[in-house]
Amino acid sequence: MRKSITLSEAHALLRSRDDLRDDGHSERDIRALVAAGRLLRVRRDRYADAADFDALWSEGRHLVHVVATHLNSESPGPVFWGPSAAVLHGLPLYRLAPANVHTAILGARHGRTRAGTMQHNVEVPADDIVEIDGIRCTSLDRTILDLACTVAETTATAASDAAVRGEAVVGHVQDPEYAAAWHARMAERARLSRAPGIRRARWIVDFADGRAQLPGESVSRLHLHRLGYRGVLPQVHVRGSEGDDYWMDFAFPRSRTFGEFDGRGKYLDDDLRGERTAEQAVLDEKRREDDVRGVTGWRFARWEGRHIATAETLGRRLAAFGVHPPG
Repeated sequence: MRKSITLSEAHALLRSRDDLRDDGHSERDIRALVAAGRLLRVRRDRYADAADFDALWSEGRHLVHVVATHLNSESPGPVFWGPSAAVLHGLPLYRLAPANVHTAILGARHGRTRAGTMQHNVEVPADDIVEIDGIRCTSLDRTILDLACTVAETTATAASDAAVRGEAVVGHVQDPEYAAAWHARMAERARLSRAPGIRRARWIVDFADGRAQLPGESVSRLHLHRLGYRGVLPQVHVRGSEGDDYWMDFAFPRSRTFGEFDGRGKYLDDDLRGERTAEQAVLDEKRREDDVRGVTGWRFARWEGRHIATAETLGRRLAAFGVHPPG
């Protein structure tokens, strides 16, 4: 199971050529380790253990590249932009594995790509530049708009939902006032922008909903909208027979069916599973479903990551459970 990584962990994963020499490795040793696939050259004079790097989600891998690029840059360092700013802010990059690190060119005329870094000629005002642990990047709001203008709609929706969630959601409950303030602020920023793709970006930030707990739920929500579903309720609370609080990913009132996105992480990711074994997590989920079904009389429709590859795939999965969009 792949894992996430924090900014400090990304720093710790990287080792300079001098670090390797201090550990007794010669230049020949370093070349041999790289050739054998045990050591990964991330950037010039920056290396990582290949097995540790391969165990990361794509966001973590890209974060390692961003940190290495920053470490190899002269102070104050570049301003990271787009997907590279997103990983610094801890946003998901649903099914996006950037081939290059992205930076903004401040005051230059032409963008260019060199040594794995794509430099974008974009205007970034000073108040849209922030520092995260000493690394400069675009602000969270600006990053969301840049993603909404440039990456796949699924990726941008997952990132936008995560941004609202960080500002307006505690647990499973979204504060409507905080959410409304986020939407108003982002709508005004989008209204004033003339960036290519801003029309689509305006729709994405308007559609954003922090109640989606995982990127797979965000993408499911987007596909449901594309399929014509309306009135689907996210994160619906159900009180169990013994007073337990349950939260359903989706509710389809017309079909009296709860929808659950079952990402593999629910059962295999240590952070999501806590101290439970995978077997215990599966058993707990079965008990939860039985309890909810018993107190509500509603059915369940479940889908996985492979079912949200396209809207049509999700539609066929729901149809198999007798859940259809309004005719």
